[in-house]
Amino acid sequence: MPYLIRDKSKLHYRVIGNGSKVLLAFHGYGQSSLYYHPMEQALGSDYTIYAFDLFFHGGSRLHKDNMPLTKEFLKEMIGHFLEKYKIDRFSVMGFSMGGKFALTLIEQMPGRVEELYLIAPDGIKTSFWYNIATYPGWMQQLFKRTVVKPQPFFKFLQVLHKYNLAHKSLIRFANYQMDSTAKRLRVYRSWIGFRDLNFDIRMIVRLLNNYKIPVTMFLGEYDEIISPKRVSVFMDALDKGELIVLKTGHSNLIQDVAELLHKRKSLNL
Repeated sequence: MPYLIRDKSKLHYRVIGNGSKVLLAFHGYGQSSLYYHPMEQALGSDYTIYAFDLFFHGGSRLHKDNMPLTKEFLKEMIGHFLEKYKIDRFSVMGFSMGGKFALTLIEQMPGRVEELYLIAPDGIKTSFWYNIATYPGWMQQLFKRTVVKPQPFFKFLQVLHKYNLAHKSLIRFANYQMDSTAKRLRVYRSWIGFRDLNFDIRMIVRLLNNYKIPVTMFLGEYDEIISPKRVSVFMDALDKGELIVLKTGHSNLIQDVAELLHKRKSLNL
């Protein structure tokens, strides 16, 4: 798998499809670029998809000297990638946590983006419990100890479950992402590494409208992490925005979106 190295940090990516247009794709938390393979059938003849491993996932590594990840450093790495392949204009797709990377490119280089595809994206508005599972900043020192001694955290989840204080799917998500030392370490490193990827959503809306970038948002009807209600204000503010809600949850959205796009393509042929 090809990769970029910048200041000791490494960004892996895989190439999917062979279309004339370029799509940069960023996966969700706990995944890798491999999750974008279903998009080959749907988009591979129209786009060459460069799917990146997020830092701390797959083969990508963020060196301690570059932590936390800044938007400027991410822009520099992607700029280096675009220069390598002589790419001027491109589209962007981001799922879940990958939405933060997609929104960073909108903020840092809006004049080069042709289209934006957001699949239940983080970075606009996420659920409180998802933030606890992936960005536990307010309890950083406690969480650091949880990496090696997770019992109190799991007892906390049991209390949430017992008193119905969080949706079952969110509790399952937290349990799954914390059930090994390696996963807990990834959660901790991701929070430290990505804590500066925050956005002024009004500014993002202005950029999208000023540069006339069409936005397609895909959400799951049963998704408790990124629900249609949480992003409705964002979508309503866009001049060129389409919201598509699928009858699914959060985890399988990339696969479901790929199937939908493939069906649409078949109907147009």
